[in-house]
Amino acid sequence: MTAAKPYLTGHYTPVTDEITATDLTVEGHLPPELTGRLIRNSHNPKPGITPTHWFKGSGMVHGIRLREGRAEWYRNRWVHTPALDGAPYMTEKGPDLTASTAGTHVIEHGGRLLALCEANLPFELTRDLETVGAHDFDGRLTTAMTAHPKVDPVTGELHFFGSSPFPPFLTYYVADAKGEIVHSAEIPGATASLKHDFAITRRHVVFIEGNVTFDHTEHSGIPYGWSDQQPSRIGVMPRGAAGSGHIRWFSIEPGNMLHAGNAYEDGLGRIVLEGPTVDREGFQLSWNWWVGAPGRGAEPNTRSYTRRWVIDTVAGTVDEQIIDDLAVEFPTLNEDYLGAENRYQYAVSFPDQEGFGGYGVVKYDRTTGARRIHQVGDARLPSEAVFVPAAGATNEDDGYLLTVVSDLKQDASQLLVLDASGLDRIATVHLPRRVTAGIHGSWIPDSALDGSES
Repeated sequence: MTAAKPYLTGHYTPVTDEITATDLTVEGHLPPELTGRLIRNSHNPKPGITPTHWFKGSGMVHGIRLREGRAEWYRNRWVHTPALDGAPYMTEKGPDLTASTAGTHVIEHGGRLLALCEANLPFELTRDLETVGAHDFDGRLTTAMTAHPKVDPVTGELHFFGSSPFPPFLTYYVADAKGEIVHSAEIPGATASLKHDFAITRRHVVFIEGNVTFDHTEHSGIPYGWSDQQPSRIGVMPRGAAGSGHIRWFSIEPGNMLHAGNAYEDGLGRIVLEGPTVDREGFQLSWNWWVGAPGRGAEPNTRSYTRRWVIDTVAGTVDEQIIDDLAVEFPTLNEDYLGAENRYQYAVSFPDQEGFGGYGVVKYDRTTGARRIHQVGDARLPSEAVFVPAAGATNEDDGYLLTVVSDLKQDASQLLVLDASGLDRIATVHLPRRVTAGIHGSWIPDSALDGSES
């Protein structure tokens, strides 16, 4: 009998149906400013389907509606794309950008909820998580769209890119605060390297190319693999309409980064970039988990340690170092500080490659170097911790962290609301089912959806 794929077992076991539950039980006190929706995405193939790669599992969004101290509802919905019903990505006419899993992330911008997968067009959802359809920005998005766009907290612009294993390898876009694309440019010098995430600063766009690149011999359905011949680089491009003509590429040590923590210009004008990275061994152990091959790590990310790059564009040098020995992923921050120097960073900690150590929500103080961990307990896995500012916040960490915990022993899930300052638990919302361990999500305040009353 064939062993079950790791991404279909344990915390990652798919749920089999769509439900809605109301009037959820709350322990503790939900701050009244938490009025909105926490929406999380996950890979959740339909019953009877075993995808060849974790990332090939169809997207399912899970939503929790909070309002003025109450937890009004939980609902989960598959993102109803052509791929959910078996439509192929590759056709006789080339890629079908609507044949998306739509299972990586979900964001709000310009009043739209968008479910994202980096190989495809975004899919718009209603505020009740029903699928509207593919969104191509009125025809101005002609490539795939990254699952990790960045909202500039100053301008409200949405910065994003489309990456492809074939030319043009990298296309950069800016949409204004209303959600209309106002700029796009092909980026010279880019390669077929996998570009999953990127960063913006107040004055620059920062692209990351690691050693994972297009590999036509990979048959998992995700045609990428580690290559020692693929150079690992950081591309620094000035923001603005003419920026693409001035991009510079800086060589860095071999590795691969999936998720950027943040980037900013420091007091000396250097660009500081941070994010968890893996080495060759870590990537292979992780990849083998993602495809269910032998020789895999105990977790979907293995040997993933936070790295810092300091790029001196005047001297043309990059200083880099691993700044923590804890295996983490899913870095988040108070997004009011996105692109500017931030003191606090959050992440999810994982057991090591042998399965030792626990899961937790981590807080880093980048000024003092202190690290604090909120341990969630045995057989309990937290999701990416989403920061929500407190009402009247004056300090960077005045706010809350929202994380959905998968509890295998109880076959249940809870939404934990943590004080972002000390990581103490403020409230627990009991959900009507165990929620599949997922990827990324967002807090969507009511104000972002035109003051929705539903």
